[in-house]
Parts: sequence; structure tokens; C-alpha cells
Amino acid sequence: MKTLNRAANKRGRSRAKITLIALLCGLALLALWGFVIEPSSLVLRETRITLPSCPEGLRGMRIAVISDLHAGSPYVTIDKINRIVETTNAAQPDLILMPGDFVIQGVLGGSFMEPEVIASALKGLRARFGVFATLGNHDWWYNASRVKESLETAGILVIENDSAMVERNGDAIWIAGIGDKWEGSPDIASALARVDNSGPVIAFTHNPDIFPSIPAKVALTIAGHTHGGQVALPIIGRPIVPSEFGERYATGHIVEGEKHLFVASGIGTSILPVRFRVPPEISLLTIN
Repeated sequence: MKTLNRAANKRGRSRAKITLIALLCGLALLALWGFVIEPSSLVLRETRITLPSCPEGLRGMRIAVISDLHAGSPYVTIDKINRIVETTNAAQPDLILMPGDFVIQGVLGGSFMEPEVIASALKGLRARFGVFATLGNHDWWYNASRVKESLETAGILVIENDSAMVERNGDAIWIAGIGDKWEGSPDIASALARVDNSGPVIAFTHNPDIFPSIPAKVALTIAGHTHGGQVALPIIGRPIVPSEFGERYATGHIVEGEKHLFVASGIGTSILPVRFRVPPEISLLTIN
């Protein structure tokens, strides 16, 4: 009987050891995926945005959104930025919008990249109707004027509380850039001051929390900032989203009433260099 008990105890200890090893291996694989494999990847995610009574000028328009580059964060090297430029250009977008956070502060394992170096790498971006940017909170925390000057020297127009007009097939389209909600003194009225009734308005800004204040005359608002939470757990959701609205504006196409918002989950990382089920992405929108 004692022999049987000893054998049973031995089997129990073996099963416990195997279970512990399997658990540790599973955690190691998750850590490898979240801290190395996924944040070092890059996807081009295509999304169709259906707008009721879509203005003629916007139909079929392809907009590439490159958000939260955070150049210098782990895996966002010059080579990665060159790859982003090549991938974006290969998609042949009509318009490229970059809603801020080009630089980093305090990312674990990151190495600061000068805005002039970042802008030089982004200089190769090409779109039929131009490349536009706004600044994010990290750009303001570092040196907003230096980031802006670097981008504009590279041919990227930075729009802060202002607008620009482009023509597509003879139709006017207004591009309105709105300052960052946290640091950029957003002024929606100033951003739309020059906009007339000649064509639809696409607004873009860094932080999506400004969306409830966007007027219905704006056909589509585009934002970044949230990184999609960087981590999206099954069932639990996204534990951390830098928004006063929680997961409401975390990522993707959001419709509220007659207003439309698209939030890009971006490229880089902030604070911790982790991404889990939220891969770095170039967002390619097609307007229906």
C-alpha cells in the first residue's frame, strides 16, 4: 500500500512539474510575441469607410494614415521607416495623413531619434494630393517648432488649427488639421474658418477625445494617439487606453449619430515596448 501511495505521489509531482514547465513556456512565448515579434512587425490594414450620402469628391478616395511613428522606440529604426515609406507608396494612396507623435520620450529600450533624421526618412512619401501632418503631445513635449520645421523642410505640410484645399476630379476637398487636445491648444473654429461649402471636409488631429466637439459638417475625422491600447486581451479587452472615454475611441471606425471617426493604432510604442494583438499598422482607408 505504501508503495502504491509513493508511486501516486511521484506521478502527482511529475504532473505538477510538467504543468509548471508548460505554464512557464507559455508565458515565455507570450513575452516573446508581445515584446519582440509583434512590435517588430508591420501590416498594411485596409478599411472601407462607408459614408451615407458620400460626397462625389470623396468616392473611391484612398487615404493612408501613418500615426504615432515614435521613431527611436524599439524596432522603429531608419530601416523600419524606409519600409513604411515603401509599403505606403506601393499602396498608391491619394492622400497621406500623419496625425502626430513622431518622436519619443522615455520608452524602455528606446533611443531618441532627431526630428531632422525622421523627416529626411519620411521625405520619400508620395501621394497624388499631398502629405499632411499634425503634431502630437510627444512632439509638443519635445520641441513642436523643431518637429514642424523638420517635416516642412521635407515637403510635409503641417496643419495646426488651419486647413488646406485640394482638388480631385475638379471637386474641392478640405483638409483640416486640429491641434492636439492635451498640448496643442485645439481650435476647431480656426481649423474650419477658411472652409466654405465648395466641398467635403476631412479633419485630422492627434487625440480622438476631441471627436464629440467636431461639427457634423466634417465628413470624416481621423486620429491616432491611443496605439489601440497596445495590448488587447481576449475577453478582458484593452487594459490601458490613454483616453478619457476608455475603449470608446480605442481604434478603428467609430460612428456616432451621423459623424464618423477613424482611429489608427499606429506604428510605435510608448512607455513599454509591447504590442499584443495590436500590430504596428499603416491604415489604408477607402471611402465609399
